[in-house]
Amino acid sequence: MAVSIRREGDLAIVTIDNPPVNALSRAVRQGLFDAVTILDNDVSVSGVLLVCAGRTFIAGADVNEFSKPPLEPHLRDVVAAIESAKTPWVAVIHGTALGGGFEIAMGCRFRVALKDAKIGFPEVTLGLIPGAGGTVRTPRLAGVVNAVTLVTTGRAIGATQALAMGLIDAVVAGDLLLSAAAFAHTVLAEEWPLPARTRPVLAPTDDDWVAIEQAVRKAARGEDAPLRALASIRFACTTDFDSALAFERDMFLALRGSPQAAALRAVFFAERTAPRPPELAGIEPRSVKSVAVIGGGLLGAEIVAALRDGGFPVILIEHDQAALDRSFADVKAIVDEAAQGGSLTADSADERIAGISTNLDYDTLTNTDFVIEAVAEDLDVKRSIISRLTDVCRPDTILATTSTSLDPRMIAENLAHKDRFIGLHFFRPAQLTKLLEVVPVPETSPHVLAAAFALARSLNKIPVQAGIGEGFIGNRLLTIMYRQAERVVLAGVSPTDVDNAMREFGFAMGPFEAQDRIGPDAAALRRRAAHENDTNESGGVPQQALNQNDIVRALLFPVVNEGSKILAEDVAKRATDIDLVAIHACGFPRRCGGPMHFATAHGLKAVVNELDRIHAMGLAAPPCGMLRRAASEGDWPAAGS
Repeated sequence: MAVSIRREGDLAIVTIDNPPVNALSRAVRQGLFDAVTILDNDVSVSGVLLVCAGRTFIAGADVNEFSKPPLEPHLRDVVAAIESAKTPWVAVIHGTALGGGFEIAMGCRFRVALKDAKIGFPEVTLGLIPGAGGTVRTPRLAGVVNAVTLVTTGRAIGATQALAMGLIDAVVAGDLLLSAAAFAHTVLAEEWPLPARTRPVLAPTDDDWVAIEQAVRKAARGEDAPLRALASIRFACTTDFDSALAFERDMFLALRGSPQAAALRAVFFAERTAPRPPELAGIEPRSVKSVAVIGGGLLGAEIVAALRDGGFPVILIEHDQAALDRSFADVKAIVDEAAQGGSLTADSADERIAGISTNLDYDTLTNTDFVIEAVAEDLDVKRSIISRLTDVCRPDTILATTSTSLDPRMIAENLAHKDRFIGLHFFRPAQLTKLLEVVPVPETSPHVLAAAFALARSLNKIPVQAGIGEGFIGNRLLTIMYRQAERVVLAGVSPTDVDNAMREFGFAMGPFEAQDRIGPDAAALRRRAAHENDTNESGGVPQQALNQNDIVRALLFPVVNEGSKILAEDVAKRATDIDLVAIHACGFPRRCGGPMHFATAHGLKAVVNELDRIHAMGLAAPPCGMLRRAASEGDWPAAGS
């Protein structure tokens, strides 16, 4: 059963057991609804503890029901039933209580949590707002400012912070159920607090609301849901509870069918499936418990920091002591910055550094499971390192290159046991960027490929398999976008106008701003190459007036065209992989779902027609065969087709 009831003395224990994350399926909702009725009619019960089996409290809605019509009992009715129960309920939280999970908890009269538990409302990350009282009860429990922060950002907070806000009543340690029972017996003997629905809320002034809205709008960067969530919170401050609840529900339903929600759902499901692609189903990854990094420049230092974040002991190897000292200092600077920014405690920072050993001797790698070569882009140097590793490492040690411009097959050309060789393309900063391109050579063992995917998961990264080709997926998309930016400038548009148009579309920065971040020399080289390419392909770009919409399409639709070529060449397995790379490595706005989803939502035939028009203007290459095929068939081809 998804929901069961047992009794311990005068307390009833209601247990949700719906693995893996106790999602609020219809069976769970019905079980909870029925439990209220059953326990309200049991005079021997003085209090109810709501607990969850497994590794977490209710982690949110059932994603399998996202695209289906809602079924009774609705979540808002379940929360209301718990809130109005004659017998007080206590939410007993471990793991995460997210979205509808915390809305259920807010319906309980009391909430207790383990110290490492987290709560939050991630609905805005799916283009939605809470739909069962999250925007109405939260300001009554935690105040308006805290409610705005939680609901409009989607970020989760820890139990200690939630306690300070008033969202939970106690943080407990040790045996959770025993601690919760002791808490219940104490508070049930005292005067009970008001249910959340009847608590007052202090509304900010009109001037404060203006400042709050400006801040939310800036952070939302074009996403609708955060502003709708804010509107719902504001309405909850000025009207009665039931009217506010109805307003929230109307907002939720209006967003549920929106293009942004569809795009964000697509990204959500792509991120869930990418770390375990169907091609690796049933493939056992090679065990990886220790990792080494060869070459500790800035990229190497970032990789070491990422590996330590993932809990791996790391050996850092350099060619001389001075380089080794610089490399270790770079790693320490990364860790210190994280500690100063509050993302690491001082103890955690010390632990990160303690897990790094440095050496000049390759013989220390005799028993290492995974070695990552991260030296400069020099084929002879990389080949030499791989050769040395072959001499000292076990035959089953996985050897990886981080090369972004060299063919990994050439690096491994003289390698014995090529089945253990693989490419890993880390996007910088490697300790922060969530995307990792995994590039196997033809001989790479499926078990090694699976190990690379497992490593990425351990580092909290999203792995995407990329085929061999210049730029793989991410850099290839960026190159096209930069080239298109140059073409538009050559047509008479200022770089500032190009950057403004792309920021308005949803990019954090425009292409010229982004190129300038990599340094003026590198940016100048790219721009010169783009200009030469334009001249070679179209004999120069005619001068013409382009509005903001023209600029966006002239940059983005050629990226879609390049994505189509990447699919046709099997450099990417599926369109969703390209979208993930574009979002996490190229800055494509998440609310648009990535370039391939964006094109599908726009209409693939319309994209082809627009590209034909842009090509006729001398601003882009014509649509490729794969894009024309997809437009004819109405969708991108499935993997392997």
